[in-house]
Amino acid sequence: MYHTIIIAGNVGRDPEMRYTPSGQPVTSFSMATNRQYTGNNGQLVKETTWFRVTTWGKTAEVCNQYVKKGSKVLVEGTLRPDPATGSPKVYTKQDGSHGSSFEVTANTVRFLSGREDGGGGMGGGEMGGSFVGAPDEDIPF
Repeated sequence: MYHTIIIAGNVGRDPEMRYTPSGQPVTSFSMATNRQYTGNNGQLVKETTWFRVTTWGKTAEVCNQYVKKGSKVLVEGTLRPDPATGSPKVYTKQDGSHGSSFEVTANTVRFLSGREDGGGGMGGGEMGGSFVGAPDEDIPF
């Protein structure tokens, strides 16, 4: 059996890179997806879902270099439940309310922000099993 998740959203804070004891690079960053809809009562409902994304190897190095807070990215990977509960990770927000985040191990990261957006440097690039676009390449669309 196999599952995959694809999410597109905005990076919540700058990535953090570290190395495993064997020297493997690992980069983590948070990203948010936003959705709005009209509820049963006719009110506009705004919903934000947070994801904690982990990348490995060359993808981790490139994400650490080019992904910045506010970048728009598309991530394809696998969803990992909290080992203790089998559910999303639950936390308490600064205002005292409860929140949750989903853990994703990324196989592919696509950079959706262009240089002019101030969100990374590789507009339209992809990092994962394959790479599309070079850092200095101008994308015509």
